[in-house]
Amino acid sequence: MPTHSPARDAGPNHRYLVGLLGAGIAGSLTPRLHEVEADRLGMLYTYRTIDLDIIGQQAERSAALVRSAAELGYDGLNVTHPSKQLVQDGLDGLSPDARILGAVNTITFHGGKTFGHNTDHIGFMEGFRTGLPAAATDSVVQLGAGGAGAAVAFGLLRAGTKHLVIADIDPAKAESLIARLAPHFPESRISATRTDSVSASIRDADGLVNSTPIGMIGHPGIPVDPALIHSGLWVADVIYRPLETQLIKAARDEGCAVLDGGRMVVGQAAAAFELFTGIAPDADRMLAAFREAVRSSPDAG
Repeated sequence: MPTHSPARDAGPNHRYLVGLLGAGIAGSLTPRLHEVEADRLGMLYTYRTIDLDIIGQQAERSAALVRSAAELGYDGLNVTHPSKQLVQDGLDGLSPDARILGAVNTITFHGGKTFGHNTDHIGFMEGFRTGLPAAATDSVVQLGAGGAGAAVAFGLLRAGTKHLVIADIDPAKAESLIARLAPHFPESRISATRTDSVSASIRDADGLVNSTPIGMIGHPGIPVDPALIHSGLWVADVIYRPLETQLIKAARDEGCAVLDGGRMVVGQAAAAFELFTGIAPDADRMLAAFREAVRSSPDAG
């Protein structure tokens, strides 16, 4: 968890007002995840969605909407697609991690200033440490070089991965991500390849991470040939709709240790909650609430 000052200097009777900015988020589970934990902590806490589709705003208005939220008394915002890059023009400062990743998923308001953070990489690694505590990470193959992929790669490299292979259907995208990360991790070797050329890398790797959309609702399938999955691998997926992706199922069938996307969602939410309030939530309790919400609302986002 990050150490920091909370979004505002709040007294014990302060009612927190936070929100999620993005498009197509009406069914998000994030408000429930935050509000249930706040209620258990005895806090007054309201979490609203600011759905661009519903309020009829273009993504290019994201920075202006951040400024409006600050003026309206919000304590902070979470940010999702398509606004993670666009909000940066409306901020007074960025955390070092958000600057390196070029994406913001959490914004705090403090002293009249707006600050952007990225808790996605924290979420992945917190989930990894609790879900796969004994897993080796010297050599890892990562599928996907998009926003989620950037966060996963940053987290793995910061945790000490010595060789990271980033595979994408567009090798130039992987090369671009490597160019952004490599200067910050000079002791690690990062290489790019095409998704259809990872067989040798997977054979020699400790672990495999899927950070592509393949396997989620609306994008069915498996991102690699299941024949490449072997019992010596641990396998992680950032997808949480469904929690049991085809990749996770195939890996489990091979006897691999597996990590579903639920822990990353909860980990980044817990880190954001602490940024907003200055109070560390119970991440295990949040994970249980998340899994219950997924069971009761399988089509939620």
